[in-house]
Amino acid sequence: MAELEITIGGRSFMVACQEGEEHFLRTAAAMMDSEAQPLVTQMGRLPEARMLLMVGLMLADRTASVEDQIKVLKARVEELENRPPPEPQKIQVSVIPPQIPETLAEIAARAEALAAKVDDKVKTAR
Repeated sequence: MAELEITIGGRSFMVACQEGEEHFLRTAAAMMDSEAQPLVTQMGRLPEARMLLMVGLMLADRTASVEDQIKVLKARVEELENRPPPEPQKIQVSVIPPQIPETLAEIAARAEALAAKVDDKVKTAR
């Protein structure tokens, strides 16, 4: 077991924790100290038990608020997950734009004209 000295509201406490959990204990103590500091500033020196009780109540209030928010968000997520998927939208896209057949016809006519010229030249060259 590891023993750490933590400070809450200007008071030091020796606290034991499992090996490897020191970081979690320091984080929790820092949260408690951040709640205790305004109390000490506003009310002056409080009895240790009263200060720790007030800090615990303030953290419990914050936790209850967060739990309420989580419930609301879970309900919203469940609602969204149970919503039927939207109807697929049909989008009509022209596969061949209207000017393409005219352009292709023009190209074909030119190719035929060139082929005819080549044929004529081949015939006259013989």
